[in-house]
Amino acid sequence: MTATLVYDIRQSRYLNITGRCTLRCQFCPKHNGSKQVHQYQLDLKHQPTAEEVIALLGEVKDYDEYVFCGYGEPTLNLTTLLKVAAEIKHRGGKVRVNTDGLGNLFHRRNILPELAEVVDALSISLNADTETWYNHHCQPKLKGAYQALHQFIALAPRYIKQVQVSAIDGLEGVDINACQTQVEAAGADFKPRTLGIVG
Repeated sequence: MTATLVYDIRQSRYLNITGRCTLRCQFCPKHNGSKQVHQYQLDLKHQPTAEEVIALLGEVKDYDEYVFCGYGEPTLNLTTLLKVAAEIKHRGGKVRVNTDGLGNLFHRRNILPELAEVVDALSISLNADTETWYNHHCQPKLKGAYQALHQFIALAPRYIKQVQVSAIDGLEGVDINACQTQVEAAGADFKPRTLGIVG
C-alpha cells in the first residue's frame, strides 16, 4: 500500500510529515501492528520535504484547517513543518499541530516562537497525571520528558492563542480529573480522549 502524506478527516486535511517519534506509547496503534487511520496507510519510508507536501495541499478554502498529525512527532521534521505551515498561512489557511510536547527538549531550545509565526493552534498530548504512569504508558526516549512536557504546556499559551491539551480516559492508573486540573492551571484547554479512538 502506498504511503500517505496527506489525508482527510471530516473537513480537515491532515499532514503526515514524519514517522519518527520521541515516545513509544504502548496504546499507539503503530506499536500494535497498525499504521493506519481510517482507510489511510501512514507508514513512511522517508521524511518528506516541504515541497512534496506543499504539492498536495489543495485549495485552502476547501478545509477548515490543516493538521500536522501522523504516527510520528511532527516537530521532529521541524524544517518541513515550518515551511509548509508558512505556505498554508500565505494562502489564508488555518494550521494546527498535534504534538507530544517534547519539541523543546528534542531541539534543545524553545521552538514556540518559530511555531507561533505560522501555527494557529496546538493540540498537546499529556496522557498521564504522574511521571510514573507517563513513563509506563509512553516510554519516552529522552530523559526528563515528563518535566519538559509540563514546561512546554506552561509556555505554549504565551505564544499561541489556541492550546488544547488531551489525556486518554481509560488508561490504567491515570486520573483524568487530575490531568484536567494540571492543564487548566497552566492556562490551556483540556480535552479528554477515549482509549482506542484515533482521528
